[in-house]
Amino acid sequence: MSHAGPHAAASAGPSTGDDGAAPDAPKTWRDVVSAYVGLTKPRVIELLLLTTVPVMFFAARGIPPLGLVAATVVGGALSAGSASAFNCVYDRDIDEQMRRTRRRALPRHIVSPVSALVFATVLAVLSTVVLALWVNWLSAALSVLANAFYVIVYTILLKRRTTQNIVWGGLAGCFPALIGWTAVTGELAWTPVVLFLVVFFWTPPHTWALALRYREDYRNVDVPMLPVVKPAAEVGRQVVVYSWVMVATSLLLWPVAGTSLVYPVAAAVLGAVFLVEAHRMWKRAKGSEALTDINPMRLFHASNLYLSLLFVAVALDPLLGR
Repeated sequence: MSHAGPHAAASAGPSTGDDGAAPDAPKTWRDVVSAYVGLTKPRVIELLLLTTVPVMFFAARGIPPLGLVAATVVGGALSAGSASAFNCVYDRDIDEQMRRTRRRALPRHIVSPVSALVFATVLAVLSTVVLALWVNWLSAALSVLANAFYVIVYTILLKRRTTQNIVWGGLAGCFPALIGWTAVTGELAWTPVVLFLVVFFWTPPHTWALALRYREDYRNVDVPMLPVVKPAAEVGRQVVVYSWVMVATSLLLWPVAGTSLVYPVAAAVLGAVFLVEAHRMWKRAKGSEALTDINPMRLFHASNLYLSLLFVAVALDPLLGR
């Protein structure tokens, strides 16, 4: 269970500054444990689970069985960690050159590529076993599909070839909504599809804001993220378009799922705030190409908060709207 949208959020590691590649670090056991944990991109896992658990509450129309929640969380975390680790193995060449990623485990040579590959494979197997045995086969299959889509379609096929990499690659990050729903109900429905689409349209504004901040990094390694090949004003325009579609899609949940007023009120307020931030960034981008003037990280952080609070509203709606 991984994503390209939520993965971009948390893949940002500490930077060493502008002084060249990071040196090898001492290989104490703490370094090694920390390195393996880092391969899973824990902040990505947090964001993905935040779009899984609330959907389980919504599907159960209340509090789902806690054992089921625990199994889904563990299986989902293992799956997302596996996808991130595979990504780290494949992208180790460009990670070593980018300020944002050069302190990851592989560029620092704390973990070997073979060890990281074995680690990623073990996590993938464990996640599938956990989900299949303690959740259901449909959720396990969706998790495997999301993992494969992120690794093969996004990381290997799209990321280094097209400006639309994050748009279609971001589909992988939408699967947690489906997995959370199927974990409770055992079947798919239109309700989780709406939430799937919300994450799909959220991913480009979220990721392009981050990519705008690190566009020189991407340019230096020939990864054609949209901010690398288009002016900031065009990036801002596309961010605004996707943001409007995202907010409109989020409001569809009200009639499709028959929510109480708790959810649409929250979605409307959060959406309005997000749109204000998106338009502000676009306005700043039209006036300057300087990152200090555009301040794309303001929208990036706002996007994290938006998605988190929107899915909290999803979880609270059946509890407060009775």
